[in-house]
Amino acid sequence: MEIYFQLVRDPDSLKKACEELKNEPDLGFDVETTELDPYKGDLRLIQLSNGVNTKVIDLRAFGDGNGSLKTNPDLAPLRDLLASTKQTKIAHNAKFDTKWVRQKLGVEVGNVYDTYLASILIAAGDGERRHGLADVVQVFLQRTLDKTEQVSDWGADELSDAQIEYAARDAAIMPEVKAKLEERIQSDGLTRVLALENECVVPIAEMELNGIYLDEPRWREQLEKQTTIQSRTAEELQDMLAAGVAQASLFGRPEINLDSQQQVTDALLNLGVPMPNTTRAWELQPLADEYPQVAKLLEYRAAAKATSSFGQNILDFIEPATGRIHADFRQIGAPTGRFACSSPNLQQIPAEHEYRRCFVAPEGKKLVVADYSQIELRILADFSEDPNFINAFVSGADFHKATAAQVFGIKPEDVSADQRSFAKRLNFGVVYGIGASRFALMTGLTQTQAEDVLKRYFNTYPKMDAWLRNAARGVMTERMTRSGSGRIARFHFDPEDRSSVGAAQRYAKNMPIQGTSADILKRSLRLLHNDIQGTSIRLVNIVHDEIVLECDAADAPEAAAKLESAMTRAGSEFVQKVPIKVDVHIAEEWTK
Repeated sequence: MEIYFQLVRDPDSLKKACEELKNEPDLGFDVETTELDPYKGDLRLIQLSNGVNTKVIDLRAFGDGNGSLKTNPDLAPLRDLLASTKQTKIAHNAKFDTKWVRQKLGVEVGNVYDTYLASILIAAGDGERRHGLADVVQVFLQRTLDKTEQVSDWGADELSDAQIEYAARDAAIMPEVKAKLEERIQSDGLTRVLALENECVVPIAEMELNGIYLDEPRWREQLEKQTTIQSRTAEELQDMLAAGVAQASLFGRPEINLDSQQQVTDALLNLGVPMPNTTRAWELQPLADEYPQVAKLLEYRAAAKATSSFGQNILDFIEPATGRIHADFRQIGAPTGRFACSSPNLQQIPAEHEYRRCFVAPEGKKLVVADYSQIELRILADFSEDPNFINAFVSGADFHKATAAQVFGIKPEDVSADQRSFAKRLNFGVVYGIGASRFALMTGLTQTQAEDVLKRYFNTYPKMDAWLRNAARGVMTERMTRSGSGRIARFHFDPEDRSSVGAAQRYAKNMPIQGTSADILKRSLRLLHNDIQGTSIRLVNIVHDEIVLECDAADAPEAAAKLESAMTRAGSEFVQKVPIKVDVHIAEEWTK
């Protein structure tokens, strides 16, 4: 396929090129960079195309890339075109391109359409599908896109003809890719959710550039404490398991590999512990109260995971140029639409105060932390239209205490802390499609007791029970389900396999709820992004239903108000029958 493009390397050509493209409704948009990280490399090329007229702009001709691109007046036409909302900028994995343009040109790209996100939405949870640009072109256009030059040297003084043509071709094909994807987006009823995802691209790119500040001395102090705890618990666990080790040692206490599931299981069985088939934490937890060896094993595992997952490796991610951690957030990290995070995974930082206190506001700044209160239960109440369920939230009463009163047949004021905790586990378990067997394992109840508790629970909320049953039945015929925005999850299972059917039915109950929670968070990020323009307020982290901002200390009350407002408005777009509650506070540290 022939491609016609212009290499732009001077101010007059750039001005003319931008004039030619500024009235186009759709523009393919791509960048070429010398590194993957905008704090470590240069932005070399920007490509823009209407599908026929393609411009490849060599930024090396306009500055050194070390801040001069932001201030060079010759680049004003390009900055204006990228910032304009008149044209849809079509990019594949648009977060990457928008992040580089924001960092190097100081421009927020307007009106983004991400073909990568569109492809993921169309796949609807099909893990076999690949979503690279070449894969998408192959699937939707039945053509081959050569990506050989992708890993070439983009920092060379003179780029080769092959490199320039490769760059031009990637941008030129984007309008055609979008047109083909849109056919499926519309026919599958995904227009609303794709708009939600596209509007979230720039806020997430901005958040990654902002990064979050980690107090290194505090982190090292915590790591030292955790290493000591791990060593102590390992010694204590070895002592407790020694009598269960088959082979004795002539040289003292027999040692086993505490990280070997088989060796630990054998030792516990020899000690008379009725071990389940696996040693996952939720299956072991009910045994912990009766068998101190199991409680110690869980304690050791927690310490070992903390040391390996949240140790020196986290400090290695601090960017020298900023002194902050700039994690990578994947917008559709799960079929439900939830984010995934890596390098490092900030979403898995333990909630304990000892860890969260290490993430702080720099001097003169404050953190503003907010999270949705029981958002998934509120979504379930709204979807099920159960009057008792809805009234429990509308009344403003303690929902878990109210549930405990119903389950135990007592007055709310007589509910104990343990009973409330029990009801809380039950409430959240229902959201994940919990059955009697799993609930019995979680709580230590017998199967019969668990069945009785669930029966009383669902008698209290009959329409909620009906909604969950309908969700489970629906998956058998529809083989799909949707979130509030229309996000689809498709199911592939053997109807003769009880295990796979059960897993699909549990997921069918949970996906619309968790998916809608993800929809709400993403909508709130866009509303918030719009509201904080021109202020000191910066988005620095998200964890499922939680948002963390950083701002000048004097602006903290304003930031708290804007954050609560954006989150409440977003929730109310998807949930109308129960109030949305947001807990927000101002802090020096990332704590709740």
